[in-house]
Parts: sequence; C-alpha cells; structure tokens
Amino acid sequence: MDDIKNHFNLKIQHLSQATAQLHELKTKGPVVFTNGVFDVLHRGHVTYLEQARSLGASLVVALNTDASAKRLGKGPERPLNNELDRAWVIAALESVSLVTWFDEDTPLETVKIIKPDFLVKGGDYDMDTLEEARWVRAHGGKALAIPFVSGYSTTQLVQKIKRPSLT
Repeated sequence: MDDIKNHFNLKIQHLSQATAQLHELKTKGPVVFTNGVFDVLHRGHVTYLEQARSLGASLVVALNTDASAKRLGKGPERPLNNELDRAWVIAALESVSLVTWFDEDTPLETVKIIKPDFLVKGGDYDMDTLEEARWVRAHGGKALAIPFVSGYSTTQLVQKIKRPSLT
C-alpha cells in the first residue's frame, strides 16, 4: 500500500509544490493542460484525456476544488466524490502526468503558472471566449476543443442513478 500511496503522491501535487515536477515535464516535450471536475469518471472522460495527452509529452490535469465545483451550479450534491478522491482516480490514468487543483472559478491563474504548450477543453467550449485560451495563445501556445464522445455525461449518469427502476 505504501508503494501505491507514494506513486500517487508523486502525481498529485498542490501547484505550489509542483515546480520541480513541472520543470521536469517541460524538459520531456510539450505540456498539455486541461481542467475540470471529473466527478464520476466515465468513457467520455477517459477518451477525452487520452486525446489530450496525444497532443504532447505530458498531461497536467487541474481539478476544480470541491468549493469551485459547487459554484458551477451542477446541483447541491455535486461533486459526489471529494477532491482528493477525484485526484486519485485521475492520477491512476496512464495518460495523466500530474494532477493539481484550482479554487477559482476559472483556471486562468493556474494556466499562467503552468504555461502549457496546449490548453485543451471539451467540445462544448468556445475557445475564443475563454480568457485562459487567449492567454495561452498570446504566449505562443495552442488552445483547442476536443469533441465529446456522444452519450456520456456525468450529469446524465447521476440522473439515471436517481431514477427509480421501472422493473
């Protein structure tokens, strides 16, 4: 169990403690950044994260803290999993190099610290309207949206679980 905990402790870092690890990732090649709640991991999330990682040598995922996630208005019960549990699940993915958190309403300040080569969001975002996308582009990086895998949504999954069975 200690080996597993140590492995996750290397991949899960508060941004203030991740300076050396970020520097190491940058020496390996382009750094890709994405963010989100990633509350109940599903096929759509995993596909999205794999596609994001394929753009560079490493993938940094910034999770909304529990407080930040609640401000998104997805419902009073969300997130279902707390931020540390969500971080462990995301860190278990081979495609993910580093997991951190942000408490603000947008990841702009986190993006400014990480300075990714690529900023990636889900297909429902208009990249031209995001301040963090404009910042990445102004600093020589690329910002793009990856299409969703149709039929996968945490909100829909939560609603499905709450519905009483008709059988």
